[in-house]
Amino acid sequence: MQLADKVAVITGAASGIGKDIAKVFIAEGAKVAIADLNLDAANATAAEFDPSGDRAIGVAMDVTREDQVDAGIETVAAKFGGIDILVSNAGIQIVAPVDQFKFDDWKKLLAIHLDGAFLTTRACLKHMYAGRGGSVIYMGSVHSKEASPLKAPYVTAKHGLIGLAKVVAKEGAKHNVRANVICPGFVRTPLVDKQIPEQAKELGISEDDVVRTVMLKETVDGEFTTVDDVARTALFLAAFPTNALTGQSIVVSHGWFMQ
Repeated sequence: MQLADKVAVITGAASGIGKDIAKVFIAEGAKVAIADLNLDAANATAAEFDPSGDRAIGVAMDVTREDQVDAGIETVAAKFGGIDILVSNAGIQIVAPVDQFKFDDWKKLLAIHLDGAFLTTRACLKHMYAGRGGSVIYMGSVHSKEASPLKAPYVTAKHGLIGLAKVVAKEGAKHNVRANVICPGFVRTPLVDKQIPEQAKELGISEDDVVRTVMLKETVDGEFTTVDDVARTALFLAAFPTNALTGQSIVVSHGWFMQ
């Protein structure tokens, strides 16, 4: 098993990409904290993967709240004896043109993506530095590399995660801590399903056209990236044994963006 006895915290893990990453990590031997805004859903996911409660727990966590993040991470470290892996995955999407974007929505999206990444990173580094090192993985996007209309704060936040990862990689190297970013293309999750009618309305096209001419237009095969594609990439990064792979961003997008 690639993650035997490793302890992982995954935010936004009660559903979507985060849930699949948790499933793969547990199958590879990790102990996993399902951190989510919805504690009932987090507990249900933990119980689904590990009914015994020995290797999976649910943790209530609003990643924009310093007190909740710090308390949640301490709970995990006390339960499992440390922290080896952080997957900062919690996120939302709000679409609108820049000239019509509400400032409150801008702040909300950046807080979840960037403040959340910072707060969880800071809390986990304390334990990684004191222990055996670790791996910090940020959930970026193809929008960490390029832009699309209607997504100003999302694109801004996802670009920002690459900068944060590079700093953490440089600071963490002497403590055997790596930091990298996964940059998926469109993954058919509830977050993406919500965007399809919103973009159709904003762009004045059909929902089918949003999928075909916006979301999948630049892929090599017209296919969505899957949650398993992303989870397998997270496993690769989490299990990588040296600082040879740190400060990097890996695009998983069916060729939508090629570096």
